[in-house]
Amino acid sequence: MGKLRALAIIPAMPFLLPSDAPPRPLTRFAPAPTGYLHLGHAASAVWVWGVARALGGRVLLRVEDHDRGRSRPAYEQALFEDLEWLGLEPDLGHPAEYRAGRCEYRQSDRDAVYERELARLAGEGLVYACDCSRRRLHESAADLPNVETPYDGHCRDRGLALAAGRGVRVRIQPGMERFADLRLGDRAQDPAAQCGDLLARDRLGQWTYQFAVTVDDWLEEVDLVVRGEDLLESTGRQLRLARLLGRTTPIRYLHHPLIHGPTGAKLSKANRDTGIREMRAAGLAPEDVLGAAAAATGLLPEVRPLHPSELPSLFGLG
Repeated sequence: MGKLRALAIIPAMPFLLPSDAPPRPLTRFAPAPTGYLHLGHAASAVWVWGVARALGGRVLLRVEDHDRGRSRPAYEQALFEDLEWLGLEPDLGHPAEYRAGRCEYRQSDRDAVYERELARLAGEGLVYACDCSRRRLHESAADLPNVETPYDGHCRDRGLALAAGRGVRVRIQPGMERFADLRLGDRAQDPAAQCGDLLARDRLGQWTYQFAVTVDDWLEEVDLVVRGEDLLESTGRQLRLARLLGRTTPIRYLHHPLIHGPTGAKLSKANRDTGIREMRAAGLAPEDVLGAAAAATGLLPEVRPLHPSELPSLFGLG
C-alpha cells in the first residue's frame, strides 16, 4: 500500500449525526481544477457522499474554477475520471453534462450571476472599490505565523470608482455569527475581526472563493455543506455574506477531519501527495482508496476495502 501506510491514522470513534441534522439535504462536492485529486479529496468525498446518503439527500458536483490563472481543463477532466473510477456519482452536475456543455455549475460560466449579485449589494451601499496591492496588504499585516490579519479598511472611505484594475470589497460590520457544526458543536465567529471587509472580486477581475461559493450555495439551494476543518474559519463570513445577499434560512455545516502525512502536514495538491491517479496506476482498487480515506479520518479502525455502497453505514443518527 506504499504511501497509504505512512498516513497519520486518526483513532476511530463512532460518529453519530445529531438528531437535528437536516433531512434529505442537498450538499455538494466542489473541487478546484488547479491540480490532480489526492487522497484528501477522496476523504472529503467519503464524508460528502456518506453523510448525504445517510440523510436521504443529494450531492451536487460543482467545479470551482474561479481562479482562472491556475485552473486547467485537463485537471477538470481528470477529476471527472477519478470520481467515476471511485464509483461516486453525483445527483446534480453529472460529468457527462459537463462534458456535453449542459451543466450550469461551473463557476467560470457564472460571471453574469456574480455580476448581478454584486450589483445588488452595490445598490444597497455595501461595496466599495479597493486598489490595495499585495505588497501593501502584506506590509499592513501582523507578522504572526498562521494568524489571519483582517483587512484594515484602507479604501473603505476613499470613494474610489469601481473600475478595471481595482478590487471590490463588501462591507462587514462587527458582530458575532453563531452556528452549530454538526460534528464540532456550537461555534461563534466575528467576521469583521477575523478578515475585515471581504474581497468579492480581485484587481484582475477574478471572483474570490468566499464570494463565488456563497452565491452558489444560496442560488443552487445547497442547505448542508460538508467540508474539511481547514475551511472552518470561513463559515462565519459566509453566513454573514449569505444574509447580506438575501438568504433567510442559514446553511448547515459539518467540518470533517483532515488527512495528514507522516510529518503532520495536511495533504496538498502542490506536493502531489497520494494522488489518486498515481494510486490507480499503482494497481490499487477504488475500494482500497475509499477505505484508506475513511480510516485516515477516523471512520474505520483500520484500512480495509470500502465499497461506495457502504458509505452511509459509517454515519449513524443520534
